[in-house]
Amino acid sequence: MRHPFLFIGALNGFLTVALGAFGAHALRDRLQGNYYEVFQTGIQYQGLHALALLILGLIALRATSNWLNRAGWLFLLGILLISGSLYLLAITGNRALGMITPLGGVCFLLGWLSLAIATLKLPAAVNSDE
Repeated sequence: MRHPFLFIGALNGFLTVALGAFGAHALRDRLQGNYYEVFQTGIQYQGLHALALLILGLIALRATSNWLNRAGWLFLLGILLISGSLYLLAITGNRALGMITPLGGVCFLLGWLSLAIATLKLPAAVNSDE
């Protein structure tokens, strides 16, 4: 495998589309109150961070960095905590799951900060003509 974050990003992209379709076709009329919007929020966060993982994986093909790795794992943990808790909250109605969601937000924030630090430490782009 060239870089795990390419695979993880692509898999999360697939899951975003699959869960979005499931939500739209199987859950929309079954969820009470604003739980469909809660489910959609999980989809949005997962999709955005699937793209971030793909970009991170592409960068990692050219340069290795502990900061890039940190960012990728934090993004994945954020997806699991935010999107996962929102999906479960929407489906079960268990509001206690909402306490997990902010932990995922912290992971996303730390992931973006780690990615920003990684970009500052990346070597200058290599001329592709050489």
